Amino acid sequence: MFKKISIALISTAALLNGCSNGEGIASVDGQVISQEMFSAYLAEKRIPTTNKKRIDSALDMYLEREALTTAIEESDVLDSKAIEAELNELKKQMLISRYFDQYLKNSVNEEAIRNFYSSNAEAYQVKRVHVAHILLRTRKTMDESEIAAVRTKAQEIYSKATSSADFTKLAEEYSEDKISAVKGGDLGLLNEGSVSPEFSKIAFSLEQDEISQIIQTPFGFHIIKSLALPQTIQKSFEAVKGDIRYQLKSQAKKAELERLLSTVKIEKFNG
Repeated sequence: MFKKISIALISTAALLNGCSNGEGIASVDGQVISQEMFSAYLAEKRIPTTNKKRIDSALDMYLEREALTTAIEESDVLDSKAIEAELNELKKQMLISRYFDQYLKNSVNEEAIRNFYSSNAEAYQVKRVHVAHILLRTRKTMDESEIAAVRTKAQEIYSKATSSADFTKLAEEYSEDKISAVKGGDLGLLNEGSVSPEFSKIAFSLEQDEISQIIQTPFGFHIIKSLALPQTIQKSFEAVKGDIRYQLKSQAKKAELERLLSTVKIEKFNG
């Protein structure tokens, strides 16, 4: 059984008026509960101080939990050292988490993000090119003679493409990239770096309507045709601000973490 718990409290009217009584607003087994302690609790629970009914209920709950905690602490059911260690770790986690939440909220605001975007505008540009291709696939299981046969076929198609043949129709007939083949080989707008380096290098070097030599990538043999010259697109602030916020927060947190740790001396003792 719990030992007897005594709870004394002053009137709610006095509480609502901001009691400054030296004995506090209540006591639990002789332990004074101050107005400051209870006000902090109300703020943490976001209970408005103008709502008397909610304050009455909150105070009852607060005191009951204080009483239960007191009774349990006096019992021998739980390992007090283990509880203390766990509470200490929870306190550390809460302090660290809330500190950095507040610190980053103040240091990485909309203005800081916009300034970073303006100062690093070139980093948020993307180069795009519009090309079509004809692909003849190779596989890792192919031997040299099989790969040579695919290359020979690609050369035949290349000869047609660079003569009078319609590239669109050739792609529809021969390309083994089934997704683009039905569109005459059209790959749409490709971002630089979004395809294999071999393919990208050639695609971004072609003149308008120029057809490339046969190139080989891990996918097979390609014949590329430029449909439009490369263009540089500036990504909008709205499109990248989330990435910038994440980057700035990571940098700011790392710097502040190092600063905080530099203000405290840590020593390890042997033995």
